[in-house]
Amino acid sequence: MFRRFQGNVVLLVVSIMVLSFLLVSCLPQDGRAVASATDIFAIPEENVIIVGSFERERVERDRAFAERLSTAMRNAELPADLYVSLLEVSTWNPAFMNDLHTVLAGPRYLRVLVDPWHPLPAGYSPPDLVGLAEGSYRVSRAGLMLRYSAAMSLEDMARAALADGITLVASSAYRSYDHQTQVHNRLVQQMGRAAAERVSARPGHSQHQTGLALDFGDITNAFAQSPAGRWMAANAYRFGWSLSYPDGYEHITGYSWESWHFRYLGRELTAFKYNYFGGIQQFALRFLHEWERL
Repeated sequence: MFRRFQGNVVLLVVSIMVLSFLLVSCLPQDGRAVASATDIFAIPEENVIIVGSFERERVERDRAFAERLSTAMRNAELPADLYVSLLEVSTWNPAFMNDLHTVLAGPRYLRVLVDPWHPLPAGYSPPDLVGLAEGSYRVSRAGLMLRYSAAMSLEDMARAALADGITLVASSAYRSYDHQTQVHNRLVQQMGRAAAERVSARPGHSQHQTGLALDFGDITNAFAQSPAGRWMAANAYRFGWSLSYPDGYEHITGYSWESWHFRYLGRELTAFKYNYFGGIQQFALRFLHEWERL
């Protein structure tokens, strides 16, 4: 029933787009009609053919975009309200297409989807890891690493936090496949597999392996109410960081709430997530993943 509803919505959107184009094409900039129905027949035949061809191409492009958008959203299993919202904004807000193109033109590694259902390629290892050193922020132990872009952004974010009287503490960063295997197996032994997989990614499925994820503070949800946690919730997006596993979205992300776990997406993708996907990282990354598969 929902798919039939989706199809009807897409058909309606395409019809509106076509009608809008035809109406606008009959209006000059001052808003007065320039051609009556009778006048149209007075246009030279070769011009009518050219205009008709342009309209058909425009309609076909609009229809193709609407169909791809609908398919990507359906494959991403977006909730119905978000589905309808995206259809509306893609129809009436030209910024959506521009923002989508901007995000897709950015580095592919920033938007790679890794979750319980989408693993990283076998043997994946980030190429530009750099060590984290205390300065504007603290590190809980030696040897923490992030990809260069994430590390540079962390430094910028930490300086801003420090200016507000907040010291960020980096507690866990890049983990190799082997390291994640050890962490996961230990938790499985302690908690059982089902419980462990709510709080720990299987090897190859961890955002930490991308070199873009960072755990802050004491790695408990007490972080949410700490000064650093409140500062991150209010400001992390300005530096391209995004909360990966928000409260109440376990059925979407596959993991229980982790108020301390942030992933670096870059400023453009983070803004895209907030502007069009309700601030939920998983929705935005899954949509982009499905869009690029088409």
